[in-house]
Amino acid sequence: MVKVKIDGVRRVEDALTAAETGADFIGFVFVPNRRRCVSVEQARRMVDAVKTAVENPPKLLGLFADQPLEEVKETVVRSGVDMVQMSGKESMEYCDEVPVPLFKAIHVPGGMVGDEVVGKVEKQLTMLRERGHLATLDRLVAGLQGGTGQSFDWSVAGQLSQAGFEFMLAGGLTPENVGRAVREVQPWGVDVSSGVETQGVQDAEKIRQFVAEARRAAQFLNRRKT
Repeated sequence: MVKVKIDGVRRVEDALTAAETGADFIGFVFVPNRRRCVSVEQARRMVDAVKTAVENPPKLLGLFADQPLEEVKETVVRSGVDMVQMSGKESMEYCDEVPVPLFKAIHVPGGMVGDEVVGKVEKQLTMLRERGHLATLDRLVAGLQGGTGQSFDWSVAGQLSQAGFEFMLAGGLTPENVGRAVREVQPWGVDVSSGVETQGVQDAEKIRQFVAEARRAAQFLNRRKT
């Protein structure tokens, strides 16, 4: 079954909606000066609320980008998150030093993508897999590190999925297109942030619809394979 990650959560009620709807991962942004950034205290309240309210809670993540390793470690402990996602230019060696399970974002250019770019992404995916890390494929946008609401050519992700690579597909996903993305790409998981917002605020109905559409598409694929 396809995994679902809801990122950029800032309010307890949205974290609870995502958890109760069946999201597998919930992400909190700890990157300074980002619109969705939350404090350690805010994240801790959401972590405690989810783990108290839900019998089998989703994995809770902290999202970072090019921040000091000691800051990441301290934030993980104080917030209580289970995992992290690195969305900057962190090296593999840096990622290996993080003490909890980790997603690493790989940024794919928009527009037509040649074999050289696909080969580069494949190499990064291979290195992450060999080191036991997870991957997120997101759209490359200059000056931004995710949450852009922009997608890249899904055929690139489809090639990588067909080659046996597992990854979260991110970038421009919405309740309206996530089903098509799951059917066409067949990713290990799907990741959304701006696609479940209304006027910059997370929308409970969009969160529910996103999870439902992703699950429906995954069930369709499973029926086709049996």
